[in-house]
Amino acid sequence: MSLLPPEVVTVCYIVAAVLFILALKGLSNPRTARRANLFGAAGAALAIVAYMLSVELRNLVWIIAAMAVGSVIAVIAARRVQMTQMPQLVAAFNGVGGGAAALVALVEISHSESPWTLGVVAFTVLIGGVSLTGSFVTFGKLQGTITTKAVTFPGLRVLMVLLVVAAVGLGVALVVTGDSLWAYLLLVVGLALGVLLVLPIGGADVPIVISLLNAFTGLAVAASGLVLSNVLLLIAGTLVGASGTILTMAMAKAMGRTVAGIVFGAFRAHVASTTSAAGSDRPVRTMEADDVAILLDYAQRVVIVPGYGLAVAGAHHAAAELAEILRDQGVDVVFGIHPVAGRMPGHMNVLLAEANVPYDALIEMDEVNPRFKTTDLVLVIGANDVVNPAAKTSPGSPIYGMPTLTVADAQQVVFFKRSLSPGFAGIENELFYDPKVSIVLGDAKQTLTKVLSSVKASA
Repeated sequence: MSLLPPEVVTVCYIVAAVLFILALKGLSNPRTARRANLFGAAGAALAIVAYMLSVELRNLVWIIAAMAVGSVIAVIAARRVQMTQMPQLVAAFNGVGGGAAALVALVEISHSESPWTLGVVAFTVLIGGVSLTGSFVTFGKLQGTITTKAVTFPGLRVLMVLLVVAAVGLGVALVVTGDSLWAYLLLVVGLALGVLLVLPIGGADVPIVISLLNAFTGLAVAASGLVLSNVLLLIAGTLVGASGTILTMAMAKAMGRTVAGIVFGAFRAHVASTTSAAGSDRPVRTMEADDVAILLDYAQRVVIVPGYGLAVAGAHHAAAELAEILRDQGVDVVFGIHPVAGRMPGHMNVLLAEANVPYDALIEMDEVNPRFKTTDLVLVIGANDVVNPAAKTSPGSPIYGMPTLTVADAQQVVFFKRSLSPGFAGIENELFYDPKVSIVLGDAKQTLTKVLSSVKASA
């Protein structure tokens, strides 16, 4: 028996949908992101409560137990995950969402009779399966358990074509017969397609893949809303799918890619080989932390370019403090942010916001690139691919065509790196051998701390 009349449930769903929209809007700006997360959580909680009070629930104990277990896992993960691991967490959550949508669709087959509903079930199972395995392959690439290089093998293109044809055939068979066997086989095909779609994608394009798979999950959730005749699921899934698609398009444009070129990378004739800077015997110019402090004493305009290495070293607080001290001394200091700096869109923005860097000091690529020509010193902390000139000069490079931060236009450039190993894309950075470039080898946090001490001592 329903404890809430349908009118009240409808109002709750409308309020929840509005909260979801406000959450997405707020997430577009670091100033409102925290409040936006609260809006989204409140909308989800309201929707769950409204639904549970609107239907006669069976196995209530199991439902509450599952929610309790999920809540405990979520709290532990949220408290223990490092900021450097946030992209992996997002990929994992995204995959779980797609898998959940596929499972819901499988359960609903027995309640589905019309060809339309069965067709939606087939779509949900396929896309949910692709999102599940694709997201976890992405997780492996981000975590380093799977190579970040594009993985291909002879016959891959033929296999993918066969799987797509099989998916269409199994979907038709499910619609015609309503037999759940075809749905389970379709899920297996979807799982295989998810793996084969992501494996051939190189590390430089992984941030775009995260966004794309997020859009896939949204579509799967929206389709499950159709299967369950749940308007709120349809709205929420559509919002996620639409926002993920828009972000994917924006990220692809920012990296000089096409979404089709990324998704169907496996159909390329070949994948360019990569070289490692670690094996190069060419000399590089190195310096110590005290030398960097001397350069800063004479600099009037400084740009700090953060990358994943800064996040791994936990050097964002030291970088923020250095920028603050320099600003107090009258130096013009900003942070140059590449759209895919880190491992996912907005990764560096969130990291630096955590270190209380002013939002107006975070300058996006298109705005900061013209500044480099009048910049005295650029500090590149843990970044590599996003400043690699190979994106413009090496047609065979996996990052070729990707817009980069033109740090070479500055008077001097200093890299803070643990080693001369290649970046996430696995290629050598020719910029290391530029006469105006110096490299400080070592842990970024420890090195920046030494630079800070020297700058304070000379103030």
